[in-house]
Amino acid sequence: MPRRDAYEALTREILNLPNLITIGRMFLIPPVIWLIDPTDPVRNFIAAMLFAAASGLDILDGALARRQGLVTVFGKFVDPLADKLMAMSVMVYLVATGLLPAWLVVLMIGRDFYINGLRTVAADRGIVIAAGEGGKLKTVFQLVGICCVLARYSYRMPWTEETVNFHFIGMVFLYVSLALSIVSAVQYTTGFRHALRQQAAD
Repeated sequence: MPRRDAYEALTREILNLPNLITIGRMFLIPPVIWLIDPTDPVRNFIAAMLFAAASGLDILDGALARRQGLVTVFGKFVDPLADKLMAMSVMVYLVATGLLPAWLVVLMIGRDFYINGLRTVAADRGIVIAAGEGGKLKTVFQLVGICCVLARYSYRMPWTEETVNFHFIGMVFLYVSLALSIVSAVQYTTGFRHALRQQAAD
């Protein structure tokens, strides 16, 4: 009976609206990848809009979860997973199509693996490393940068003759995101070392 209760509780968590939105974001990844085409501005623009919609839904599901008191263990796990799957899968495909340098994506993925490993070691020692503002800001710059790289072409702005090179803007955002990634990784490491020393002193 307790096992059945636990199963029903987990089912309710998965099927609440914020978590369904989060899961839906992951289902948007395949069409985004399918639409990426270095030779077709229309397909790339649609891919960018889909990716932007998936990124925007991240704000919506978090706001709904907090407002309706539906913050769950499943949601805490799957929400950052959806962010990473979205960003990393699209960036890897952009490397394959020649739209992103491989070294940039390797550094970003390596940083995320390092932080996840550090958090696992910290949790094993009873230390909680909270997400800092640098890490959150890095994610914002990363998602905006990917959107712009997906759009990639120069587009003329409405009511003006000026054009905007979205690929250039996207790369600037991604380089800023990389810098923030490195800074936040140093902050996580420093915080972990400080917590270890404090724990040893106690």
